[in-house]
Amino acid sequence: MLTDPIVALATPPGRSAVALIRLSGRGVFALAARCLAPFRAEPARTVFRARLRHPASGEAIDDALACCFPGPHSYTGEDLVEISTHGGLVVPGAAVAALVAGGARPAEAGEFTRRAVLNGKMDLLQAEATADLIDAGAPVQRRRALQQLERGLSGRLEALRGEILDLEALIAYEIDFPEEDAGPVAPDLVRGAWCVARERVAGLLATAPEGERLREGALCVIAGRPNAGKSSLFNALLGTERAIVTEIPGTTRDAIEAPAVIAGFPFRLVDTAGLRDSQDRVEKIGIEVSRRYLGAADLVVFCEEGVVRGASSDPVREEFLAHVRAPVVVVHTKVDLDQSDGPTVRPAVVSVSAVTGAGLEELKRRLAAEAFGRLLALGDVEPVVTRARHRAALERALAELDGFQAARSAGVDAAAAATHLRAAVTALDDLIGVVTPDEVLDRVFASFCVGK
Repeated sequence: MLTDPIVALATPPGRSAVALIRLSGRGVFALAARCLAPFRAEPARTVFRARLRHPASGEAIDDALACCFPGPHSYTGEDLVEISTHGGLVVPGAAVAALVAGGARPAEAGEFTRRAVLNGKMDLLQAEATADLIDAGAPVQRRRALQQLERGLSGRLEALRGEILDLEALIAYEIDFPEEDAGPVAPDLVRGAWCVARERVAGLLATAPEGERLREGALCVIAGRPNAGKSSLFNALLGTERAIVTEIPGTTRDAIEAPAVIAGFPFRLVDTAGLRDSQDRVEKIGIEVSRRYLGAADLVVFCEEGVVRGASSDPVREEFLAHVRAPVVVVHTKVDLDQSDGPTVRPAVVSVSAVTGAGLEELKRRLAAEAFGRLLALGDVEPVVTRARHRAALERALAELDGFQAARSAGVDAAAAATHLRAAVTALDDLIGVVTPDEVLDRVFASFCVGK
């Protein structure tokens, strides 16, 4: 396990009032004392003011504030020093260079959090939640990351692990004491315990599609025929003029993608070229790009101009809907231009005006419900899985549980059948990070910022 001193800037470089530098590892208090004067390791977790100097030249770099966190009561579990300097580019860079000259090495991406995991300060799920909390761009992302950081998902997985271990203990009893008391363990007892464990693993796994979508943002593609109000709706949902809007059909020649927060949830909105038969070479390319986006969409908004009244059908719309696999929300646009008084049909359709804002809030609620309906039903209480790594581990655990039951049904020896239960426990251990190979850690922490 690496314990050598590491240093990194924990705040983004650039113009700012303050920059925070982290220093962690064996001997960091002595190292910091070579650069800070005066230096005080005691009392712990107490801020003091010091002059930061280069240890070789003695050149003054900045007046800084510093605080010492003795291990194991620190973020990394090691001795740790946090130094606050003035912000900008020059001062923090010179401060880090001075600490490197004093004996530290530049930290790798996520190395502080990696050491926290290795030192038992947090599990792997909490480490991932730390990165998700930093990257959160929507309120729901923040709440979910904070719940995972507070061991919401870890606690649920530990409970599942315990239930599988209880089932394994029943089989072990059956193996070791086959004729004890009334004989072997009752099959109904084993099957009941298996059903409970499987149902809970499957239930958690069912949150994966929307959980991963929550982390990445739901890909919402706005489609329809030319001049159907797609770009106006795109701008209205974004709250800014991002796409060009004219009355000329075919204005949008390419797909325009932008992030948006809708009803508290993260979306990636895409404005696409109007769907029609066109002989224009550039427009045809744009339409092909639109179709590729539609194939990858999590949700499609199909725009039609005006409010449809009566029972009329649109063959273009019906043909389009027949070829789209993602959920589709049909939107009637430009309702501010409608002057008729007839009753509106198709209550499932949302009518909006990008000019007056009419119907936009209803549409936002509808989009959130379509893309994240399961998460809305669960609220912020139940944990969800948010990464492909989580999903893969739970799929392995579920497959092993099914393998156990299949082996039991086929009359396989109890000891052989129980190997499936041990493999299911191992899958959950890998997910939490009880025993994690280095290559998995490398993959998890590769996306972290250096100072975390």
